[in-house]
Amino acid sequence: MSDHPQSARRVRLEATNHEGSLLGKNVTLAKFDAGKESGFAFADILFAIDLSNEIVLGDAFPDWRGNIYDIHMVPDMATLVEWKPGLDSVIGDYWLKDGRPVPICPRNLVRRLVARLADHGYTATAAVEIEATLFEESVQEARKVGYRDLTPLGGSAGATYHVARSSDWVEYMEAVVDRLDSVGITWEAWTDEAAPGQTELNLAPTDPVTLCDGWARTRQIMREVAFQQGHTVSFMAKPTAGFGQGAHINISLQRDGVNQFFADDGPSELMEHAVGGLLATMEGATSIVLPQITSYRRLVDLTGPPTTVSWGVNNKTAAVRAITGHPKYSRLEYRLPGSDVNPYFALAAVLAGVLAGIERQIEPPAQVTDMAWCMPDDGIVKRIPDTMSKAGAALAADPLLREYLGDEFVDFWVASRRWEWMEFHTKGGDPFAELSQWESTRYFELP
Repeated sequence: MSDHPQSARRVRLEATNHEGSLLGKNVTLAKFDAGKESGFAFADILFAIDLSNEIVLGDAFPDWRGNIYDIHMVPDMATLVEWKPGLDSVIGDYWLKDGRPVPICPRNLVRRLVARLADHGYTATAAVEIEATLFEESVQEARKVGYRDLTPLGGSAGATYHVARSSDWVEYMEAVVDRLDSVGITWEAWTDEAAPGQTELNLAPTDPVTLCDGWARTRQIMREVAFQQGHTVSFMAKPTAGFGQGAHINISLQRDGVNQFFADDGPSELMEHAVGGLLATMEGATSIVLPQITSYRRLVDLTGPPTTVSWGVNNKTAAVRAITGHPKYSRLEYRLPGSDVNPYFALAAVLAGVLAGIERQIEPPAQVTDMAWCMPDDGIVKRIPDTMSKAGAALAADPLLREYLGDEFVDFWVASRRWEWMEFHTKGGDPFAELSQWESTRYFELP
C-alpha cells in the first residue's frame, strides 16, 4: 500500500552533499514504492565534485577512485511530506553496497553522534537562527549582472527589528512561513536583521537530525518562494561587501526530560564541560562551520560574528554564549557558523565538541565578561582562524575531531577545502577585494 496521498504523482528523493547543497532525484510512485527499503542509486561522484561541477583531483574519499560507482540513498520515511500538490518529498541517508553508512554522509554523521550521546543517557535539543539576504531582482536578473548591485528587498533604511518594511518584504516572509507550516517545519520567529534586505528566521528546538532536515528544507523553501515572487535570496556568507550573515546553533542536553545544562547558580558542571569541549575543538571546527572562501570575510571585529575562541554567560560577542538560570531554556549558543554552512556538518561539529568535553570532562577557560572582540592573540584567548588554510590545518591536526568525526571525514574535508582554496587562487579570485566576482559567481545561489 502506498504511503502517499492520492494527489501525489511523483516523489523527490533528497539528501545533501558535502557542500550542503540539497540534491534530489524525482521518481514515480511505483519506482518509489519498489525501492524505498533497498534504496536508490546515486553516483558517488556527488562527493567528488565542487560547486562548479568540477571533479576534485586528489579527493580523499577512499571509496572514490574515479570509477564512479553507485551508492544507495535510503529514504527515511519519517521525513515524507507533501511538498506541493502532486509532489511528495523524502530525505534519506547514503549507504555503501555492503550496508555500511558512507563515512562522509552528512546525515549519518549526525545520527552517529546522537547515538553516542544516547549511550550516556542524554538527548540533545537543537535550534537554529537562519540568516539570509533578500533582493528585489529575480534570479535571472541577478545572473545577468553577476549578482552585483542588487536592490535589497524591503528598502535600505533601518536595520534590526524594524517593521516599517514595504509590503513586498512582508509578503515574501509570510509566504515562506506559510510553506513551512504546510510541510510541518516548526518555526518560532522572523525579523529583519542587520543589513538591508537581510532576514533572520528561527526554527524551533527539536532533535538534531530533525533540525538539520528542516534547515535544509527551509533554505529550499525560501528559494522557491523567491522564484515564485520574482525575487532572489542568498545564503552566501557575504552576498554584498557589507554585513555578513550567520547561522547560530542553540543546543541543550536532557536526561529523562530534565535540562542538564541548568543549575540554580549558573552553568551546570555538564554545561561547563560542554563549553570546554566546544572551545577545545573550535579552531579545527572553524573549517567545517566556515566552509567557503567568503565565510572568512565575515570575521571582522565589532560587526557581529565572533573573532575569538571565547565563551561567556549571556555574552553575544563571544563564540559560545551560555544562557543560564532557567530550567527549560538554559542552553549554549554556538555563534560561529556562517549561513553558507552544511547544516548536518555544523551540528556534527557542535555535537563532537560537546561529546569531547563531557567524556573527557574538559574544563573551560575563564569566561570573557567584557567584549570578546578585538582581543589580542596572547595565548590566553586565541583568535579564530581567519583563513581557509589556517582552519584546514587546525582541523587536520585536531585529535578530538578526528576521533569523533572520523579520520575519513577529516581527511576528505581538508582535501576538499584545499581544492577550494586552489580554485579561488588560480581561477580569478581576488584575496584583496572586499568581495570578488569569483565568489559571487560561485556562492551566491549555492548551497
